[in-house]
Amino acid sequence: MPGGLRLHIGGKQVKPGWTILDITPGPGVDFVGDCVSLTGFADASVDEIYASHIYEHLGFRHELPQALREAHRVLKPGGVLRLSVPDFEVTCRHYLSPHLSKEQKFFLALYTFGGQTDEHDFHKVGMTWETLLHFLSVAGFSGVRRVAEFGLFDDCSSERRLGELTSLNVEAFK
Repeated sequence: MPGGLRLHIGGKQVKPGWTILDITPGPGVDFVGDCVSLTGFADASVDEIYASHIYEHLGFRHELPQALREAHRVLKPGGVLRLSVPDFEVTCRHYLSPHLSKEQKFFLALYTFGGQTDEHDFHKVGMTWETLLHFLSVAGFSGVRRVAEFGLFDDCSSERRLGELTSLNVEAFK
């Protein structure tokens, strides 16, 4: 979408054509802000949003529904939200495997609950396809579909463990 606003929430990798919004300032960050309140963006002003491993950091009672409503609000009609979250079903299945070492199980715990390196690095919700579909539908999205990988940025959306994609990658349309 040449000329349109493409918002990368939580982005770390600068790419031409993408505007980065992150909760902390840093190199390449265009806007410092929280995805729960996209007040710096007008209604129907964004063509597409990309958010990899961001929404699991939000509480499912208030923050997550509000953030998805905000994404829906700022997207233009026909706009797309591409999001990736850890796939809770895959993570749980892997964790219960009797073949994993304690180091592998520790990594899965970090993947499930966040690295906890700062106040923003905690995961508050585990999402499955059904859970995410519910939250997106309530926020007003339609045409929601799973996709294998986005291939847009070098991030966790393409990560594999034990030969299986560990992220739930979804496109949701306004």
